[in-house]
Amino acid sequence: MSKDRTRQTPAPTTAGSEPASRTEIDAFLAKVRALGPAPTAGRRGRLIFALDATMSRQPTWDSACALQADMFREAASVGGLDIQLVYFRGMNECRASGWVADSEKLADLMSRIDVRGGHTQIGKVLSHARQESAKQRAQALVFVGDAMEESIDDLCAAAGELGLLGVPVFMFQEGHDPVAENAYREIARLTRGAYSRFDTGAASQLGELLRAVAAYAAGGIKALSDLSARKAGGARLLLAQMK
Repeated sequence: MSKDRTRQTPAPTTAGSEPASRTEIDAFLAKVRALGPAPTAGRRGRLIFALDATMSRQPTWDSACALQADMFREAASVGGLDIQLVYFRGMNECRASGWVADSEKLADLMSRIDVRGGHTQIGKVLSHARQESAKQRAQALVFVGDAMEESIDDLCAAAGELGLLGVPVFMFQEGHDPVAENAYREIARLTRGAYSRFDTGAASQLGELLRAVAAYAAGGIKALSDLSARKAGGARLLLAQMK
């Protein structure tokens, strides 16, 4: 995967609004505890944030950028988190930024990405995450997209390798494509991560969910529990849906 040190990257939207029960929240926290250890003392957490930047995402692109900026600010408030932005678009274009800690620099990176026609390259994202984690483990990989146009068997093999490294993948699907849903759910399952679907117009809840993943990557269970306690029912409901 080629490196792109110039600014770039964006994010989407979500669903649901009813408050979650205490049981649902406890179930989610129990699930996250099973994901593995948080960053070790003295070492910063690492989160890979990947996006489908193909033309089908055009309608929600602007709101996506705002959501991601909020997520990075939440992570910065927890502290101790480095984030790498990855995106694919066009004819086999798949790029990754360097590791960045400053939220404003990340927002600037996102603002410079625009969508272009092309097919999905989720396999490249998973392979890149595996290569990065072989050098120094990432605490999580977040992927936001709306389609899947690759071999499901190849994706599952790549996800399995990533799972062996202890990197959970959080797959967030925009829309209702059943082929994408099947693939996203399998990737999440094989890596002991989570899957959630969201719809256009529900941006605030996806933003809360993304911030929760960032908090976990930066500060582990305590940071996630603190964030869950601060948020409204919609955020808790989404957290409880991460299976």
